[in-house]
Amino acid sequence: MKITPGKLAGLKAVSNARNVIAAAAMDQRGSLQKSLASARGAAADGHDLEVFKTLVTEVLTGYASAILLDPEYGLPASKFRNGKGLLLAYEKTGYDANTPGRLPDLLNDWSVRRLAEAGADCIKILLYYTPLDTPEINNQKHAFIERVGDECRAHDIPFFLEFVGYDETGADEKTVAYARKKPSIVAGAMKEFSKERYGVDVLKVEVPIVMEFVEGTKAYKGASAYTRAEAIEHFRTAASVTENPFIYLSAGVSNPVFIETLELAAESGVHFNGVLCGRATWKDGIPIYAKQGPEAFRNWLNTTGVENIENVNKALEAASPWTSKVEAI
Repeated sequence: MKITPGKLAGLKAVSNARNVIAAAAMDQRGSLQKSLASARGAAADGHDLEVFKTLVTEVLTGYASAILLDPEYGLPASKFRNGKGLLLAYEKTGYDANTPGRLPDLLNDWSVRRLAEAGADCIKILLYYTPLDTPEINNQKHAFIERVGDECRAHDIPFFLEFVGYDETGADEKTVAYARKKPSIVAGAMKEFSKERYGVDVLKVEVPIVMEFVEGTKAYKGASAYTRAEAIEHFRTAASVTENPFIYLSAGVSNPVFIETLELAAESGVHFNGVLCGRATWKDGIPIYAKQGPEAFRNWLNTTGVENIENVNKALEAASPWTSKVEAI
């Protein structure tokens, strides 16, 4: 993949010394607010989100190569990132559940230009996507990503595309039935958005399996979607459809499960290029902040939170530098 000087500089800014992306994710908005309110038993507001994000950023960027934030509540936190790189989210949080297809939308008051002016080294979009949805739905999503890709090209800034799969029939994604569909959903999305027309520089992808349905793993809960050997092959198949740099997201699983997932990726031999890891690092601190306040959460981050991210960093020894997949122009 050929890459321009601005995009090359942006990718370097969010990478570690090995040119592996070891970034923390803290761009959750609606889901984080709900989680804080649920743990507290009372409302959580925008100030809570700003404080929570600032504490995560201040502590964890001591151990991460970059932080992913949102411009709605995360800009105060961006001032405490220990000189590390900054990715900013461009999409609105969530989706309209009353409209079919989980269609994406952009933040009204932001543009790639404005995000770059706010300090972004890279731009990130989250897209709910399955190749199994209708052509009408997916055609809208393809055009949407083309527009964002062209905007990032115009400003010579890296474009990270995160896609999260779903069941096109509306069925539960936590079932063994969906787990069996997931490998084709992940691989299909990776293949589609590796096309040059979209201008995506880094694919931020789900792992192509669900660990609790993999026989022989510590995460296994008794219902089987794949053997360990089949799971390893799903990693290889998904990786084979793209020559683009790609990184894994943690998708809300616990730290031990995410570490075991990365170990399985390493065992498969795929050349993944890092992670953007959010909830697997800080999720268990939500009740600490909600019930005991900011200082207790800071203490938790400095102990358990740091331990979590160091676990991820150790697992990232198996990751490959993205520089092996790009050519400067």
